[in-house]
Amino acid sequence: MGQSNLGSVIEDHALERVPDGERENWLVISWNTVGLITTLVILFFGALVCFVAGVRIALLAGLLSFAVGSGLAFGLARIAVETGHSNTLITRKYGLGTRGSALASVIFGFLIVGFLAVENALLYRGFLFFFDLADNWSSRLLVYGSMTIAWIALTAWGFGVVTRTSSVMTVGFFAVLAWMVGHLLLVGGGEGELLFASRLDAGTLSAMGITSNVDKFVFAFNLLVGPACALALNTADFGRYGKSTGHVTAAAMIAIGMQSLVIMLIGGILMQAAAPTMVEWLAATRGIPSEEAGRQLLQSPDSIAATFILFGGVAGFALMILAQAKAQVLNNYSSSLCIANLFDALFRWRPGRLAFVVLANVIALAMLYGKILHFVEDWIKLLGVLLSALAATIISDYYFVRPRLGATDDTPAGTNWSGVIAIVVAVISAHWLLRPYQPVEVLTSIVSVAVIYPLLRLRILR
Repeated sequence: MGQSNLGSVIEDHALERVPDGERENWLVISWNTVGLITTLVILFFGALVCFVAGVRIALLAGLLSFAVGSGLAFGLARIAVETGHSNTLITRKYGLGTRGSALASVIFGFLIVGFLAVENALLYRGFLFFFDLADNWSSRLLVYGSMTIAWIALTAWGFGVVTRTSSVMTVGFFAVLAWMVGHLLLVGGGEGELLFASRLDAGTLSAMGITSNVDKFVFAFNLLVGPACALALNTADFGRYGKSTGHVTAAAMIAIGMQSLVIMLIGGILMQAAAPTMVEWLAATRGIPSEEAGRQLLQSPDSIAATFILFGGVAGFALMILAQAKAQVLNNYSSSLCIANLFDALFRWRPGRLAFVVLANVIALAMLYGKILHFVEDWIKLLGVLLSALAATIISDYYFVRPRLGATDDTPAGTNWSGVIAIVVAVISAHWLLRPYQPVEVLTSIVSVAVIYPLLRLRILR
């Protein structure tokens, strides 16, 4: 491969339109979107909402999450195909302007780099658990260093290698996961009711602010809709390679449906089946009383990794590696795109996408030392609000505002303050001001943007 071709592969159209000749069908794109959600942290979210809300309420919350995410993905699919741009680059023209798109990069980068950090932490904990390693600087340098080098190497070669890597690892993940579920259900004590009710006692639920079935539904929905909104925006990053709107929409809906319903339910089933043995293991090895051990199972995503390794042995360890590795390649890919737009929008600096792949991993490592696992629930709920506001701004501008402006000039303004203000107001209103009165935060965020942005752009700040 010549030097120019190599450079083209690495850059992978980070700041330009994907040519029509490089477009792919829905199946190719689906391998990437599905790869993003078949991870331990998504399985943990599934276990958490099932144990808090019960399976029936969790499934209802998953259906609404699927509806919201699919609606946003449908609206973004046409834009992704038409422009051939990443989601943050799209905001230059639709919603935020060239310099204003830095806000989109910060929002989406906060999500993707956060997932990069969380998945790294889970994989690291799994290595410690499986090999019985101490958590010290030697272990951190060895495991985190090896992972970081692997993610950078795999991601640097662009969309083609990302797709092939994700495809192989996703197939392996489902194979191991199917074996694990079958083993737990048939052998490991999962013969009980699959549609189980809440597994937490009233005192624990009350301490979480949950006193009714409505509260359970709101908790489950707010936790599940964040990843659904993330997948909707990932529609653009991977959908820019789509042949048509239909291909991109199909890929997004497959992933959102699997995340909101299938993976969520599997996470609940796995933890339900494994809980008795995990409680016994915690009591025997750490001297934790059974009731306290039961509560600790859901205090950290670490529990899902320990469950897989304890029950699956080598196979469970393989599952963990497959789940995290493919996700990290995809997270690195998307994070490099949004950071590339951030630096180009603010500083007109284009050192190359590889530099931003490295930078994304450095930021992720810093977030690890900020103990992101301790705040993962609050983090994912806030992200749902941020991402839904961003997606709603893009969609509102493309389908409603721009046709009424009659704009023919494709050159966006430096900063579209109408979009910036709409997002800020929507997030503050949904996550803080109105949450006591309307706890379904994402719906508040979307409605706020739908009202505020057109009003500002068409009437006040035109």
